[in-house]
Amino acid sequence: MDFRLLEYIVKIAEENNITKASEKLFISQSALNQQLLKLEQELGTRLFHRSRTNWHLTEAGKIYVEGARDALKIKHDTYTRIQDICDSKTGTLTIGLTHGRGIYMFASLYPELHSRYPGLDLRPVEMNVYKQQEAIVQGSIDMGFLALSREQRTSDCYENLISEEMVLALPASHPAAGSANPPGRPLAVINLDLIKDTPFVLLFKESSLHEIVDNAFKEAGFEPSLLFETSNTVSILMMVQSTYCCGVVPYFYSRKYPEGVVYFALPGHPCWDLAISYRKDIYLSSAARDFIELAKEYWENQKG
Repeated sequence: MDFRLLEYIVKIAEENNITKASEKLFISQSALNQQLLKLEQELGTRLFHRSRTNWHLTEAGKIYVEGARDALKIKHDTYTRIQDICDSKTGTLTIGLTHGRGIYMFASLYPELHSRYPGLDLRPVEMNVYKQQEAIVQGSIDMGFLALSREQRTSDCYENLISEEMVLALPASHPAAGSANPPGRPLAVINLDLIKDTPFVLLFKESSLHEIVDNAFKEAGFEPSLLFETSNTVSILMMVQSTYCCGVVPYFYSRKYPEGVVYFALPGHPCWDLAISYRKDIYLSSAARDFIELAKEYWENQKG
């Protein structure tokens, strides 16, 4: 069995485009196309419907890719088990990371993980929560660092790191800012009527936070006036600091950007979990298990 060919076909299916797939695989498009044509000739059927901008699987292609992913998973698990038995401290570990905090955490954990596994090929990949969930199912990442509510979880495994509340960020010059509790005390709950005319900067719709914030406002019977949406939580706080608007951010960020901003708890105290997720049927290498334990220690320290 040619595992490299399996990887080629799976990558084309993931990218829905042979040009993008060839770039990710670091081979020429013509060479990749030749491999695909040879396989289709061998099978006696096409695996992809072709167009200039979008390749998608035929029924035969869906069957082939499903089998290819199963075969690649067996290979991955087999090699990983053998490497653990031999204590070789090698192999590959691909970890999905959310933008912002995922990189903060990875930068803190990398030195220790690298010292334990100097031969490990550690591959961090930044992507949003929903993309990570797809990649975990497809097997293109081994595990993901996610921030999401319990309702947003899939049927995969989730190891909880911490639970975290969403908080309202308000400019210190806002009239409602005077009702904030002083630092060191629990956050006061904001009366949303006080900010109903204040524009909001929120995370974009593809973020798992957007759904949680939407539900919180619906329960409060409050529809925020939207100034704009962003993919970066830090951008929200920069806008709150410099303009007359407010935003909703995870509590973690409230400790890093205090200047010119006051924070309130939201009615109902909406929250989410930071978690590590992976497929139920995957073998976790010793490096993967160590990464999870290091992540738990990291976030336990962050709580303090």
